[in-house]
Amino acid sequence: MTTEETGTGVATATRESKPAPDFDAIGIGAGFAGLALIHYLRKEGLSIRVFDRALDIGGTWSWNCYPGAATDSESYYYCLTFSKDLLQKWSWTKRYPGFEETQAYMRFVADECDMWPHIQLDTEIVKAEYLGELGYWRVTTDADETYTCRFLISGMGMISEPMIPKIEGLDRFEGPIFHSSRWPRGLDYAGKKIAVIGSGSTTVQLVPVLAEKAASVTVFQRTPNYILPAMQRPMTSEWEREIKENYDEIVEKCRNHAFGMAFDSPTGRTVADTPADEVQRVFEENWTGSFRWVFETFDDLLTNPEANRLASEFITRKMKEQVEDPEIADLVAPNVDDYPLFAKRPPLDHGYLSSLNRDNVTLVDIKEREPLEEITETGLRTTRKDYECDIIVLATGFKAYTGALEAFPIYGSDGQTLREKWERSSDSIMGVCVAGFPNLFIVTGPQAPFANLPTSIEQNVIWITRCLQKMQHEGYDVFKPRIEAEREWTAHTAEIHNQTLMAHGDEVNSWMMGANRDDKAPRVLIYFGGANAYYDKLDQSADEGFPELEFVKLNA
Repeated sequence: MTTEETGTGVATATRESKPAPDFDAIGIGAGFAGLALIHYLRKEGLSIRVFDRALDIGGTWSWNCYPGAATDSESYYYCLTFSKDLLQKWSWTKRYPGFEETQAYMRFVADECDMWPHIQLDTEIVKAEYLGELGYWRVTTDADETYTCRFLISGMGMISEPMIPKIEGLDRFEGPIFHSSRWPRGLDYAGKKIAVIGSGSTTVQLVPVLAEKAASVTVFQRTPNYILPAMQRPMTSEWEREIKENYDEIVEKCRNHAFGMAFDSPTGRTVADTPADEVQRVFEENWTGSFRWVFETFDDLLTNPEANRLASEFITRKMKEQVEDPEIADLVAPNVDDYPLFAKRPPLDHGYLSSLNRDNVTLVDIKEREPLEEITETGLRTTRKDYECDIIVLATGFKAYTGALEAFPIYGSDGQTLREKWERSSDSIMGVCVAGFPNLFIVTGPQAPFANLPTSIEQNVIWITRCLQKMQHEGYDVFKPRIEAEREWTAHTAEIHNQTLMAHGDEVNSWMMGANRDDKAPRVLIYFGGANAYYDKLDQSADEGFPELEFVKLNA
């Protein structure tokens, strides 16, 4: 739908009289999204400035620098794919790169593509407001500087805003206490007694490394996780050659996979149609590391409750085999009757389970056995005892998908902030646009898929670029997301969510439903219809001229 408008609430300034914006687009976040935006928008001749409050590029990998921090996607497809030349030039050193290597990769991309002039670091955006009379956005920085643009694009990521739990005495502890994603650079923890609150992916990566030098590591666990093996290994020259010779196929696999990964699935095989002994054989043969096990065994693990249960039982059995103390084994492994596999995002094991066999590692159940009461000057107090420590790490997750967008006021066309709009339900159009917020794009926002992030990011940025191409070529100044399209997408996302076993996430405080937050009710945050189907919908939308948006020409 297209219109030409004058009058109140839209725009009264003519093209000739209104001032030019500082940039065509402003991006927030200099991670994968920021780099992709620079590449694609610059290619269209659009000016762009990407702001980031960090001191270096890298997005989440400039913040998540805790010992052991690494990707859970395999390195060779955890990357941008817009340049075949870059795919051939860069060499990964291992199956799952640590934060240092991933950040080095992003610097390599910025160097090779001359992106640095478009990036402004150490600059936090503290306010954004839509200027209806101009059809522009104005952002304000922490230095009280303002910049204007036609299009504001959030590349802040889905897990960038830390979730700080409400625990009595947080400000009372006399030693270092911090969220894991704000790990102090250079922190000396050798010989220290360390408490880690939380037992998700961060803890699973962190504890084995801490335990090598710390005097003790005590993990305070609320909900046990199904933990899959990572099976880290170095990149060999033979493996790298095979990858680089087949990159076109790998990129195509990611584009057409339900979770955006280079996996060989669907398999055409289901547990329901497979003999019991054959099921176990397939499970065992595919126990080779990564999320491949879920997607390259059977196609019904996440939709068929009985298939999911068999998979869950197999995982818990494998977990317990690595833990010597039967009591600890029962504590760390979920009870399959409590929740299904993937209702919570499963971590990949880099030595966590075996680290529980160490004399200096302790696992404490704070859900049932001894709930956490408070933090004291010298440690933590549960209902049973006091635990003294020198350092407390809050590995308590993130305000996923919406947290970064709610951390500062973003005012739409009617003066409402995104935080206010999302108080009850985090509605969007395909996770990319929000009704009431013209000329605002979000890369991997709420109700987008949970998938290999570089794949989803690039698909989002391609859709955004095609939308801007249309506006440039056809002379439109503003796009307004249609509320009807937003309601339709939200209903569609909820309908699919309720058909999957992920709908149990609110029962186990899953961040994938925002159920880990104490400031909002759980809600549907993820499109579980398959990332490949989602990418198809993005392409269909662009091919049909973006029917979800109303395009406006300001009075010339």
